[in-house]
Amino acid sequence: MAARPGPRNLITDVPGLRVGNAQDMQIRTGVSVLLGDAPFTAGVHVMGGAPGTRETDLLSADKTVQEVDALVLAGGSAFGLDAASGVADSLRAQGRGFAVGDQRVPIVPAAILFDLLNGGAKDWAENPYRRLGAQALAAADSHFALGTAGAGTGATTANLKGGLGSASLVLHGGVTLGALVAVNALGSAVVGEGPHFWAAPFEIRGEFGGRGPAPAFPDPHPAETKLTPQANTTLGIIATDAALNQAQCTRLCVSAHDGFARALLPSHTPMDGDLIFTAATGARLLDNPALDMIELGHAAATCMARAIARAVFLARPLPGDTQPCWTEKFA
Repeated sequence: MAARPGPRNLITDVPGLRVGNAQDMQIRTGVSVLLGDAPFTAGVHVMGGAPGTRETDLLSADKTVQEVDALVLAGGSAFGLDAASGVADSLRAQGRGFAVGDQRVPIVPAAILFDLLNGGAKDWAENPYRRLGAQALAAADSHFALGTAGAGTGATTANLKGGLGSASLVLHGGVTLGALVAVNALGSAVVGEGPHFWAAPFEIRGEFGGRGPAPAFPDPHPAETKLTPQANTTLGIIATDAALNQAQCTRLCVSAHDGFARALLPSHTPMDGDLIFTAATGARLLDNPALDMIELGHAAATCMARAIARAVFLARPLPGDTQPCWTEKFA
């Protein structure tokens, strides 16, 4: 049987995981949180030149803490890192976190994208991201919105609005894998001026319009409107119920970056902070880890490419947008 999407075609098809979104439409920004029913193993790999992160060093295989409580994707550039504080506060109140004596310290790695120039009101008196982080955690569920939602609320690409995307696959042996991505890229998700997506060869069941591959492929070039240092960044999470250690999680992140390259041209530029986390719940042991990691890596790249296209396809218009939505131009 060929690999197929899970019942929701969301990262939450991986059992034991939930996603929560929170957004502020006046600021035009948001936060997305991946939460596990229990702590999970995680890894990270950065390929962009302008990342912004919190607690990613502890995801190395040689570090003491091997599991995390949640992963956070946020807008707001460096201000958005405070979203993880709101998540950590709420988790601590629930009694969750790494045990140190009689204290609990929630482990909440986070990454941010730059959405400060998208037309929203950024004149806040108090950093809003701690609040948004707590709200996103409280909203965590197996069903969640895509497009103009969560960390993708204020996202843009070279020529269209970006957004939040997700996709999943159930593999031949029953392992489930999913992707979550906030697309805020210097590059473009569509070929030329559109409407065909670069990710079209990997589309399943018309999940981003069913247009198929483009009839011609003009030479892609960066849009001058996005050539601003640190003003971009695509953030992704790959999740699976396979039992992986931190080194294997990191290797899966590396493979998943191929999905960025398949769906966004260009990607991984010095002006993007492109980053991918992996979350592994450990529910399913791999029969043949050496071979199974090859299949998982290919599935991760494919899921990520599909999720990126879905993010752009599902973005919706808002008053004062600086860029059009795909649906406005092509639907």
